[in-house]
Amino acid sequence: MKSSVFSMFLLQSLMTTSALAAGGQEDASPGANEGQRLALTENTQGKGYGPQSPRDIDQHAGSNDRVFSAAPPYQEMNLCNIHFHKNAEHKGGEFTTYAGPGDGAGYQSGYRYSGQLTSSERAPVNEAVCAADHGGLQSGDTIEVHYVFSTADVEPGATLSACLSDAIGNPQLRVESQVFALVNDREALDFGLLTDLGMRNGRHQAVNIPDDTGTPVQYAGSTTGPAYNEKGSPFQVTWNVRPKVAKVDIRSVGKWCKGNIFEEDHAHGVRNLVTHPDLLSEID
Repeated sequence: MKSSVFSMFLLQSLMTTSALAAGGQEDASPGANEGQRLALTENTQGKGYGPQSPRDIDQHAGSNDRVFSAAPPYQEMNLCNIHFHKNAEHKGGEFTTYAGPGDGAGYQSGYRYSGQLTSSERAPVNEAVCAADHGGLQSGDTIEVHYVFSTADVEPGATLSACLSDAIGNPQLRVESQVFALVNDREALDFGLLTDLGMRNGRHQAVNIPDDTGTPVQYAGSTTGPAYNEKGSPFQVTWNVRPKVAKVDIRSVGKWCKGNIFEEDHAHGVRNLVTHPDLLSEID
């Protein structure tokens, strides 16, 4: 019963995120995001919510006193899902350029790669890449990829419901996060290889998660996505966010969107950066 309730709640949240994706693309006023942050603070105050995500990984302070054990290393868990967001949800490291308020529903906001790309890397491609109602991807864009892991005995699959099991009502969750800049360069990283799956010591793994993009920042947080812009996420997640950006061939991302085991065909929207100290854990 507990597992079913957990699954229904998570699926309802995912459906809300999908509904937001169908909204318009008009830019929200600059104050709209701050209004959503204020609503989040008011709607969570005194209600016992744990630390939230995303956050600025360069700022380590936080005063949320809900404590939960860190999930095991991802190598000791099962990969259950891979998806990505257009623009980074987190801020810090090499992704600190604010993309603006966006449409108020999570699209065209977030943070971009703050480094420099060459004119050839930024050259537009003529094909549609991961096209959706809220727009597709183009050279020069930034994405944040989430490799999601669960302690449940599960297999990789569509949506975060793949991370749940009837046998375990409260699995530990971990997200290994990597930010990429999309470039028009066939010699750049291949997204197909970056999402390649395999078995390691009896566990489902993403076997090519980058290991050369800086020391990951680990912290206690929550699930993300624009469905939680004005309400707290009740899900506890251990995050590992890599601070450096890697460059990936945009065409390989487009190819992945045309068919993958996760049924992902577009970029997800972003949740507003969580800034109130009462909603943040302290980073050691």
